[in-house]
Amino acid sequence: MPRFNYIAIAAGGKKVKGTITAESPYAARKQLRIRSVHPSSIKEISSRAQSKAALFSFFGKRNKTQIIDFTKQMATLLNSGIKLTEALSVLTLQISDARFRAAIVDIRDRVITGESFTDALKDYSDYFDVIYVSMVRVGEVTGVLGESFVTIATFMEKRQRVESKILTVMIYPIVLIVFCIAAILVLTTQVIPKIGEQITRTGKELPWITERLMDVSYVMTSWWLLVVVVVIAAMVWALKRFLRTDRGAYMRDKFLLSLPMFGPLIKQRVVARFASTLSTLLGSGLAMAESLRVVSEVTGNTLMKKAIHHSRERILAGADIATPLRDSGVIDPATAHMVAVGEKSGELETMLKSISDNLESSTDIVIERLSAAVEPVIIIVMAAIIGLIAYATIMPILEVSAGDF
Repeated sequence: MPRFNYIAIAAGGKKVKGTITAESPYAARKQLRIRSVHPSSIKEISSRAQSKAALFSFFGKRNKTQIIDFTKQMATLLNSGIKLTEALSVLTLQISDARFRAAIVDIRDRVITGESFTDALKDYSDYFDVIYVSMVRVGEVTGVLGESFVTIATFMEKRQRVESKILTVMIYPIVLIVFCIAAILVLTTQVIPKIGEQITRTGKELPWITERLMDVSYVMTSWWLLVVVVVIAAMVWALKRFLRTDRGAYMRDKFLLSLPMFGPLIKQRVVARFASTLSTLLGSGLAMAESLRVVSEVTGNTLMKKAIHHSRERILAGADIATPLRDSGVIDPATAHMVAVGEKSGELETMLKSISDNLESSTDIVIERLSAAVEPVIIIVMAAIIGLIAYATIMPILEVSAGDF
């Protein structure tokens, strides 16, 4: 649906600006008049402006702390008996991010005009994903919106803790790799060429390893580097395009799950995410078929998504969900059996939560062990490369020095 920027006069003659979602400029003006706001200017946001906004939203999306804080504050206000529109009005005064504040103002104004809170949230997918919107819908329909916000906040905090652990483990290896690559570039492009030129002037032959590094240095300091960069960029672009296709995504996910060391870890993360999300959605009161539809959209793995789709079809047909999960190759037989037991006993939500907790605890241990194993490997590989470059640098100097005696 199109979005419009507007300038209007509110009650008391106050000038206000904002954005509004409507089918046409006429519908936008009508919505504003219902709010007792008289528009003086309405302009549709161009595709270019929306693309620019999407670029900023890409980075804003990564900062999930403000969404969690907003959700927790909404839970507190609603559970204290404050009306939804009043709670949104209070929070607009506390939000520091201008774009997020504008989004909440628009959502509040649309709720005031009688629009569903859930429908208003759906237009801001940069901030509120399909899980968030689905759980809010359940709370809005059942009249327990405050409790839904509590559940959402708990779920988001749990996911953020897991992501933070993985990010923390990755920081040291990334810093180490960047530092070593910088050292290699300096030695290859600055030190080796100068030493090679000095020795060549003396009429001495360079060792073969030094000559090869000189060739590499020539490529990196000449227009050939541009060719290499363009070729690599083209390959990356083509690969990304291919991975966006269904076949490409399937091949990527299948390859990742088959990796010797990281495959089991990725598999555990996918299953833990599935179990945690499905448990939370079922606990919020969402129906099984709808919960599976939502989970399939956020699973992040095409093999798992396919299995969830099959499970949903079986649920709609009156069958069980465990069999397609077992056949997917992602969920191991033991976990699939636990799902089947939970389904038969009517304790599927509890069983899924138990599976999620166990897998996340196991994942933490695996991540720590991988980190302990990967860091020394990175150090050894980088030390070997730098040592080889140092050897190629020192060898000609020693040969020249030996020839002088």
